[in-house]
Amino acid sequence: MLTLYDYYRSSAAFRVRIALHLKNLTYQKIPVHLTNHGGEQHSENYQKINPQELVPALKNGSQILTQSLAIIEYLNELQPTPPLLPDDLYEKALVRAFALSIAADIHPLNNLRVLNYLKNEFAISDEQKTKWYQHWITLGFHALEKQIAQRKKSDFCFSNEPSLADICLVPQLFNARRFECDLTPFPNLTRIDSNCQQLSPFLLAWPKEETIVT
Repeated sequence: MLTLYDYYRSSAAFRVRIALHLKNLTYQKIPVHLTNHGGEQHSENYQKINPQELVPALKNGSQILTQSLAIIEYLNELQPTPPLLPDDLYEKALVRAFALSIAADIHPLNNLRVLNYLKNEFAISDEQKTKWYQHWITLGFHALEKQIAQRKKSDFCFSNEPSLADICLVPQLFNARRFECDLTPFPNLTRIDSNCQQLSPFLLAWPKEETIVT
């Protein structure tokens, strides 16, 4: 059985949960709380799972994978249907680029360890922390909104079926709402997010503080 080392509010772990449910794969969750006891991800036991001290990590037998996008691509090949990437080479690259815009450009500037560093080392206020978060979300979302607006309208980012792009978008919008970002300039992104939330795999993956073994 697949085992997911998970934190309910981690957007990276959220991505993997969505992919697991889209693939209808059975898995077990092991919660790794990122704030309890100074952060359970720093424990000696978890460092054996992921030396980066980050979530998610996915275990399949004796094999351990880290990094959400690498995990999702692994799952996509492990269970080919439904596909999370298009067959067309150019479209596939576009989907990956969109996903990386979130996972590599927007999210790293706003993840927990960056926000904690800003607060602990530079003594920024909660108001300043929120302003930092909102700045990078807004900057990144403007570019993503333009990309979607230039395409033929579809139910999801790149087609009428969810892809890796949607898997990355929905958790980032969840975080944007947590930090009270103004999403009115992004009608395409929020429309797609609303469509995703009509699908059970996204709802089953939704952050819940009490994790459930599925």
